[in-house]
Amino acid sequence: MNILLILTFLFSIGSMLGWCLEVFYRHFVLVKTNAENKWINPGFLTGPCLPIYGFGLCILYLLASLEQYSLIDNYILNKIVLFLTMAVFMTLIEYIAGIIFIKGMNVKLWDYSDRKGNIQGIICPLFSFFWAILGAAYYFLIHPYILNALLWLSNNLTFSFFIGMFFGIFIIDVIFSANLLVKIKAFADDNQIVVRYEGLKETVRRTRERQKKKANFIFALYSETPIAEQLKAYLEKERELATKIKEEIEKRKPFKTKNH
Repeated sequence: MNILLILTFLFSIGSMLGWCLEVFYRHFVLVKTNAENKWINPGFLTGPCLPIYGFGLCILYLLASLEQYSLIDNYILNKIVLFLTMAVFMTLIEYIAGIIFIKGMNVKLWDYSDRKGNIQGIICPLFSFFWAILGAAYYFLIHPYILNALLWLSNNLTFSFFIGMFFGIFIIDVIFSANLLVKIKAFADDNQIVVRYEGLKETVRRTRERQKKKANFIFALYSETPIAEQLKAYLEKERELATKIKEEIEKRKPFKTKNH
């Protein structure tokens, strides 16, 4: 079967499954940062799609398929090297995606700044370890089903119509979200800041609550209030938070007496 068809199929499946994984992770695991237990759309796109997981699934599939060419005879060592390689590639994808948004759009989609050993708040050892675990889970639990799915697809090529439909909707979503990101970038450039995407979504959600409007899970940045005003409110909140943190740091400094 054509490799391009295989990768587009894997990208669409991975993007949607990754989105579902992030939704449940943020709702049930990130209790401290999601104290109100809200359902959160984890992506910058409007629809249920996280491209980073789509690219990730393609990489995991290709690495697992190349395992037959490994020069390591020891079964356990071979698997350890495979999972570490998967973790490295997934971390690299995460870093590239983070850099593109921070440097290109002045938007930070996620922030690992509070994690030990982080690099620019984009990647960190803990989540690289999680990528290794995810790679192992993929290899043992998902890869065999992926192979079966690809076999089924090769015998039912008419299903490729739905893959094309997915990419049609995906492209429209990218254009819509990119238009919004351009406005955010312009604001960030004017104020010389990097916008935390999750913080902006939280500002929009609270604005809707003050307006006594129901929070929109899918259209996380949609509000009757213009995005320009939402960004101003977000910036004020960020500055207030920065001031509180600075004051807290000052309070924790040991008291020094003057020498006479």
